[in-house]
Amino acid sequence: MRQGGLTKRSFALAGHRTSVALEPEFWDVLTAMAAARHMTLSAFVAAADAGRGADRPLASALRVAALLDAKKNA
Repeated sequence: MRQGGLTKRSFALAGHRTSVALEPEFWDVLTAMAAARHMTLSAFVAAADAGRGADRPLASALRVAALLDAKKNA
């Protein structure tokens, strides 16, 4: 689902449904990152959720993961 340039995706994380809205370019990078790790996007998002601090929103954690991966591969 797209809203204002963002694409919203829904996931089940730790037994709860949640939605994350990111720019399509971030979803492309995150999907590639998941594939490179032989994970589904859902599993990748769940791992990012489990590893983030309580003070960091999930969307922010995913954007930072994509940024760090891009920097690593630059």
